[in-house]
Formats: sequence, structure tokens, C-alpha cells
Amino acid sequence: MSLQHLIPPWLASLVPYQPGKPVEEVEREYGIRDSIKLASNENPLGPSPRAVEALRGALAGIHRYPDGGGFYLKQKLAAKLGVGAEQIALGNGSNEILELVARTFLRPGEDAVMSEQAFVVYASVVQAAAGIPRAVPLREFTHDLDAIAAAIRKSTRLVFLGNPNNPTGTIYRRGTFEKLLARLSKDVVVVADDAYAEYVTDPDYPRTLDYLKPDRLLVTLRTFSKIYGLAGLRIGYGVGPAELVAALERIRQPFNVNVLAQVAALAALDDDDHVERSRHANREGMLFLEREFTRRGLAYVPSQANFVLVRVGAGAEICERLLRRAVIVRPMGGYGFPEHVRVTVGTAEENRRFVDALEGALSQ
Repeated sequence: MSLQHLIPPWLASLVPYQPGKPVEEVEREYGIRDSIKLASNENPLGPSPRAVEALRGALAGIHRYPDGGGFYLKQKLAAKLGVGAEQIALGNGSNEILELVARTFLRPGEDAVMSEQAFVVYASVVQAAAGIPRAVPLREFTHDLDAIAAAIRKSTRLVFLGNPNNPTGTIYRRGTFEKLLARLSKDVVVVADDAYAEYVTDPDYPRTLDYLKPDRLLVTLRTFSKIYGLAGLRIGYGVGPAELVAALERIRQPFNVNVLAQVAALAALDDDDHVERSRHANREGMLFLEREFTRRGLAYVPSQANFVLVRVGAGAEICERLLRRAVIVRPMGGYGFPEHVRVTVGTAEENRRFVDALEGALSQ
């Protein structure tokens, strides 16, 4: 029996997102042990100890449904970010907010503009909503905001901007962002995906939350998956004008953020020490990797995130060789960088193991 005639063509041609394999699966497949995973941009220091403690205390209550509106988490986020609680939408990871935005604002045949080599989920949520993703090439591994503005037409409803961009780690800066906002129609929603914002050190980085206005169609995405180390609990949020957020709430599934995710996020927000330790470890690790790449003559893209894109030649083959050395990184052929791999900054020991394994893989 074939179901193809029942599936809309825009869904039938949609390629499912391929996440990085979990450590357990890789170890089974390759017959290896004690592997290190530097493929999914997770926090190598793990979650906040406060979050872990809060989770233990919440386990006995998991037979109850979660707070469907996330009242306490929204209140704490609002106070921390300087916005109203009615401006916050909680999601099962910030990925869910991407999907909610596409489903809310796209009609069939309308389009969304994004960079060509950016987070692949932008294009997939647009296509899943019967929209048309339109990609603009990067310029020097970075979002070309002038080209993005020029690509917008009457049928454009969304613009997706990852800053820092995944997988390049580059950022656009305040002046170019303000120039883009000034050129946009009032009918275009800007989705500012700031998942890695907490790692950025460049003083000219635009904090998109500062640009929120009641009459500006801008939504900022943040996540607890990266610097807060809660990727396994799947919790993120979007911040925008109250009217925009209310529109997203109409189609948000009830109880989309589970009890444990809310409890952990509340505790993690109070642990500034863990966030600062994570930032420090990332800066030190990034400097180490950059020095090692330079010493070996490997070109890399300077990154403001917690990962780095490095040119190694045959990217997929090098990833395979690294896997056999119990080191998991991400091949970038699917992003249009077949000669590169993306490596997450790990602990000092993990970074050293990766560099040693890479040297062996390159000389094989």
C-alpha cells in the first residue's frame, strides 16, 4: 500500500532533519568505548548543579501535568530580560518556536528568506508549512544582510537570522542589523535566532532583545540547550511583541514544556557562576583549538559561538576516521561545506584528544 497520493507534495519532498548520533549508538556501530562527542554544540561542563538538585526534588511530582502556561518561568525570564511575561512564548526547544512562527505567519506559496548555509531547520519548517524557502549566499561565511534585504519581495513573510550562525559561528553586527530593520516592510516577521548569544564576546554584537517594539515584527529566540546545558530536556523560548506572542499561543500544543524542563530552567537561571564557568571554559578551549589549527596549517572560521568550522579536506572521510578514534564531530557536506567539519569546544581533555585524533586522521 502506498500513501504517497495522500501526502501533500511539499511534505513528500521534505528531507527529515538528521541530528548527530548519540554516543551510545556510535559506540555500538563502531565497536568503540570512551568516545567523546563534539558534534552537537552541547555544554561540555554539563548542566548547572542547581538544576540537577532541583530535578531530583521534582521527580516525585511527574505524575502531574506541567504548568501549561509556564507562569513562574515566564515571570523569572521577564525579570531577567527586562520584558513583559506576555511577551514570552515557551517551547519544546527553540526549534518549536521556529515551527510555530512558520505555521502562524505563512500561507501556502508565501516565502521566507534565510542564508544558504544556515541552520537547516529554517528551510524545513517553512516547507512543512507549505511555504517556499529562499536562500541567500553567505558572504565570507557570514549573513549578508544587504543581500537578504534585496531578496525580500511582496510574497515574503519571514526572515530567519541565526546570530551567531550555525554552522559557521560568525555574527552580523549592530550597524548592519539596524540597516536591515530600517529597510524591511512592516509585514515581514524577523526571526532572530540567538541560541548562542551567551557565548559572544564581540562588543558590537546586536542584542536583538533591545530592538523589540510593540509595532515591530521581531521575535528573538533563546534556548536552555547550549550554555545552560539542558539540551536533553528540550526547552527554549521566544520573545516578541505581545500581539505576536499571543498569535503563537493559539497553535501551541498544551503542556508542550514538561515539568522537569521548567523546574531545571528556573534553577539554571539562578546559577550565574555556572554560566560564567561555561563561558570561560569555552573561551579557553576556543583559543586552544585556534592555536592548534594554525600550527597545523588548517584554515578555520573565527567563531563567536561554542563550535568552530575547520577545513580538513575530505570532511566526511575525516569524520569517519575520527569516529574510529572514538571522537565524534559533525561533517558539513549537508551544509555545502564538504571540505569542513564542525567541532564543538569541549573540556580541555576533550579538546586535546580531538586534536591528537585529528592529527592521526589527517596523516592516515
